[in-house]
Amino acid sequence: MNLLNKIKHFLNSSNHLSPIENNINYLFHNRDYLTQAITHKSIDSNPRNNYERLEFLGDSVLDMVVSCELMREFPDGDEGLLTQRRAALVQKPYIAKISKLIDLLNYINIEPSVNLQIEKIAEKQLANLFESVVGAMYLDGGIEPCRKLIIQTVWAHRKEAWKTTNYKGRLIEYCHIQDIGNPIFAIKDISGPDHQKTFEIQVKIDNNSFPTGLGTDKKSAEQFAAKLALESLNAHY
Repeated sequence: MNLLNKIKHFLNSSNHLSPIENNINYLFHNRDYLTQAITHKSIDSNPRNNYERLEFLGDSVLDMVVSCELMREFPDGDEGLLTQRRAALVQKPYIAKISKLIDLLNYINIEPSVNLQIEKIAEKQLANLFESVVGAMYLDGGIEPCRKLIIQTVWAHRKEAWKTTNYKGRLIEYCHIQDIGNPIFAIKDISGPDHQKTFEIQVKIDNNSFPTGLGTDKKSAEQFAAKLALESLNAHY
């Protein structure tokens, strides 16, 4: 019995939660979906047997659930604010951290030649696994179990995602290294009701202006503005 069949046999041999199902708090009706979700293409290059198609689906499900929660969290937030907040929650490094919290990498079916001791490789696989598992759950049980998992993991730690990177500090450091002017953070606009204002900040460096960043406070708006400036400068951060 090859490794893939052994995994299928193990997952299908019991109606009780397997360890990975226990971690995501969901019992699959069709465990073939789960087997596919944890199978890397190095084991099986057939798109119907490895996780890549499920990762594609899970990415869309994640976007939708996070978007709905952001609409509730920021009822007066405009498209720019919602887009920026969502980007922080669905970025691969953050999803990899969430995946690590529920130990998904322990269950991946992958060739030993893929070195998971390399941080970047492990991070990529962690993020891919989370999305593929979400995709598998969606096919098996619909949107509700996916929503529950995303709420309990991705959404529960959202504030950490929103403050993970000090983009403002990195922009100042970049300007110093490049020997260009220090960034100036200017308030372009403040809108919305008193209980939920939206700040719009623009970064200027020397004679160059960059896209504005939005936030529910000045600090978060500055962070997003700095991030956009770094992206415009093609700076690595």
